Amino acid sequence: MFATLTSKGQITLPKEIRVRLGLDAGSMLDFQLLEDNTITVRAVRPDARRVRGLLKSPHAIPPTVEQMDEGIAAHLRDKHAAASRRRKPPGR
Repeated sequence: MFATLTSKGQITLPKEIRVRLGLDAGSMLDFQLLEDNTITVRAVRPDARRVRGLLKSPHAIPPTVEQMDEGIAAHLRDKHAAASRRRKPPGR
């Protein structure tokens, strides 16, 4: 089976492979590059550990609007401070 690489480095897996591996949009694949430049790929099955932490404890207290505002302000201060440190002064 053949597939063509796009200019973005993407390929479309042939339907026979998608069906055999049970793949849909969003499926995760694990690629391995072997010493002889052979590429192997396997479907990664969802694991319950991957969703750990997505659901919050029913006993958790949600942050207040003030806490959220301060968190956003702190993030923006850090983001803009980092950006200003990366800027180079104009040459003379």
